[in-house]
Amino acid sequence: MLLNRLSLNRASLLHSAASRAKAIRPMAILNYSTAINPKHKAIFDQLDLQFENKGVFNGKWGGSGPVVDSINPADGSVIARVQTGTVQELDETLKKMEAIKVMWRETPAPKRGEIVRQMRDALNDKLEPLGALVSLEMGKILPEGKGEVQEYIDICDYALGLGRSLNGQVVPSERPGHFMIEQWNPIGTVGVISAFNFPVAVYGWNSAIALVCGNPVVWKGAPTTNLSSIAVTKILEKVLVRNGLPGELCSLVAGGADVGQSMVDDERVKLLSFTGSTAVGRKVGETVAKRFGKSLLELGGNNAIVVMDDADLDLALRSVLFAAVGTAGQRCTTTRRLLLHEKIHDEFIEKLVKAYQSIRIGDPLEAGTLCGPLHTKAAVEHYRKGIEAVKAQGGKILTGGEVLDRPGNFVVPTITSISPDADVVQNEIFVPILHTMKVKNLDHAIELNNSVKQGLSSSLFTRNPEHLFKWVGPSGSDCGIANINLPSSGAEIGCAFGGEKETGGGRESGSDAWKQYMRRSTCVINYSGQLPLAQGIKFE
Repeated sequence: MLLNRLSLNRASLLHSAASRAKAIRPMAILNYSTAINPKHKAIFDQLDLQFENKGVFNGKWGGSGPVVDSINPADGSVIARVQTGTVQELDETLKKMEAIKVMWRETPAPKRGEIVRQMRDALNDKLEPLGALVSLEMGKILPEGKGEVQEYIDICDYALGLGRSLNGQVVPSERPGHFMIEQWNPIGTVGVISAFNFPVAVYGWNSAIALVCGNPVVWKGAPTTNLSSIAVTKILEKVLVRNGLPGELCSLVAGGADVGQSMVDDERVKLLSFTGSTAVGRKVGETVAKRFGKSLLELGGNNAIVVMDDADLDLALRSVLFAAVGTAGQRCTTTRRLLLHEKIHDEFIEKLVKAYQSIRIGDPLEAGTLCGPLHTKAAVEHYRKGIEAVKAQGGKILTGGEVLDRPGNFVVPTITSISPDADVVQNEIFVPILHTMKVKNLDHAIELNNSVKQGLSSSLFTRNPEHLFKWVGPSGSDCGIANINLPSSGAEIGCAFGGEKETGGGRESGSDAWKQYMRRSTCVINYSGQLPLAQGIKFE
């Protein structure tokens, strides 16, 4: 099956549902007060979650598939359990969505925007517990968990404005008495397959924009973050019920690879948004293209930061630390490669190693923690293999390189010194390993930055205007994100998010990314009473 064909590293971390589901077992009756960790009970109560939860929503809650344990990556304990959906339940959900899609697309866009505004307010009301749930289930530190929810809130603000600005354009016609316009209309059902590392925000990017554009949305989140998917859907459900709207507008089918495969295959899903590995994304794109659907792909990113000899080194140091260690190296935009000008290389490495050695590793919900656990035991194994590969390929471990002997999935963020041509550098590993190397000048840095197959994010630290404009110009960084003097991670929602080459070419979030969720029609109106043909053709 397509979604089971996962490559090493990021592929198996993001989307191997069968291997990453922690435990599958029959549903048993457990006591709520004893099953949920008392430390987490307030989070569950505020989000209407139980220890046992249903993972399908299509106007009503259900699910008859395997029961999957949600695991706390900080200690390996079971947080809760979710009864997932089946391929048949996905089919039933899509049938229900077909029945309500006309109603929603005929609803005026400003009114659709008003519903998204109410969703924004509902999410904002639950920002604290939802952010804590993301930290608990995914493993990112609490400020990042809250930041992810804030990102969803921000894109709802953006979508509200789009409700009154989904503009086409008027184009001058060469024929007298003719009026020519471009018109944008809803594309149809949007499917979202999201990854574990941003279990809320990526769905939010897609859902808020898809809804205001007039499309119902069906979501399959990562199987290890099902609780986050359910919590978000419950928040949205209340808004829909309050406004007398069908719940099918925001459908959820939690499940494994079989459910994802069916979503990819189904012609009723007009746009399929997929976040995951390049290996799987390539197959997703091919499958959707064969049925003449549309795909929006957000795939691998082997991101680099370049620090020139004229840079503000303190600013660069803080930025590299956040970009390489944040989310324990599990962001799509995490810095994997650090390209240092040879004049400042030694000084910068010395300061960076000291900074790494001061990082507090621990429970992501505890104040002061900067690096939480990796998401799964599989990720820990990828970390081990990555360290072994560095040593085998002639690299040196400057700091880190250890798996911590404690409950949970904790590793020490690592800095290496290695050739940019090494295979371990050329292929992304979704863990906190930062490869460092020297560059002679900006041209050399651009060459190395562009030498990998992915092209998601990049950043240059410089005070030189000539360097700045070359970096963002046609012969500069070939990435979808080309920053100056800030980290490779931490994108705002105002511009489109996505990358080039094997990153997939998709664009989500702001700017004109909304156009992917709509279909374009060219409309010519003849009000002349005559029939002049284009290009002056005479047919008489």
